Amino acid sequence: MTDTIRWGILGSGYIADAFVSDLLATGFTVTAVGSRSQESADAFAAKHGIATAHPSYEALAADPEVDVIYVATPHPMHAANTELALNAGKHVLVEKPFTLNQPEAQRLVELAASKNLVVLEAMWARWLPHMVRLREIIAAGTLGDVRTVIADHNQKLPSDPEHRLNNPALGGGALLDLGIYPVSFAWDVLGEPTSVTAISTPTVTGVDRQTAILLGYAGGQQAVLHTALDTAGPNTASVIGTEGWVAIKQTFYAPTSFTVYNSAHEVVEEFDGSVPERGMQFQAWEAERLIRAGVIAGDVLSPTETVGIMGTLDEVRRQIGLVYPGE
Repeated sequence: MTDTIRWGILGSGYIADAFVSDLLATGFTVTAVGSRSQESADAFAAKHGIATAHPSYEALAADPEVDVIYVATPHPMHAANTELALNAGKHVLVEKPFTLNQPEAQRLVELAASKNLVVLEAMWARWLPHMVRLREIIAAGTLGDVRTVIADHNQKLPSDPEHRLNNPALGGGALLDLGIYPVSFAWDVLGEPTSVTAISTPTVTGVDRQTAILLGYAGGQQAVLHTALDTAGPNTASVIGTEGWVAIKQTFYAPTSFTVYNSAHEVVEEFDGSVPERGMQFQAWEAERLIRAGVIAGDVLSPTETVGIMGTLDEVRRQIGLVYPGE
């Protein structure tokens, strides 16, 4: 590997476009893209000024000018695409959800460890400025004993049955695409839950239309979470403690601001975490930091925690009866 870490992009859809736009705006090096056809790879490369366009994912994985691959394909393809990249000796940043389920996640983490490669879930919110500051506030004891997390992610998305969010064959449903944000947020603040309770209402295609989740913890803390794919919502979050609380503004999982209050309802701090870009570059910085440091796990979102989060999502799906084709 050269001093410059070179990115390859596996997939050429909407999220890949947003990711590359942020990378190029903030000084990263993107050397190649791989798609399912030469035409789509060429179009993506031309749009972003990428030197090499590969007509297959296999060709991208084999490219010696690529050090780390961003996997940006639909959910059911994450495991196979990541395995392909790891077996080619590439570090990998995998778009969330990391995989469809916990067994797939565990297999990938073990494979990456056996090859001493970074495999990082692209839960971009973890490294955004407001989340960094929130963890500092909690660690300083400003909120006292943190008792409750409340978060929602609700969007009004296309109702077309063939749309990936409504299609079981593409891992559709609110939970894995939207609900993963509040679930991961609760894990970030409170850690691993000891109990999971979920209720859900399905779409006509059989995926979850809206899902409510209650997480319980050994110390008595609770997380109250909600997600839906056909109703727009506030997409805010709160962290409540014995000495105060934090109110994170819309949209809590994207670059945003928050207000810290004490228990007397007085404002303690106003934090503005907005950035000029979408904010997807922060997860890439973390991937490059790990690669340069020669380590495969960070403190903010370790592979072990990613596997645990997939286990929570699996339990929610078990309770609501959501099984994907091939599982």
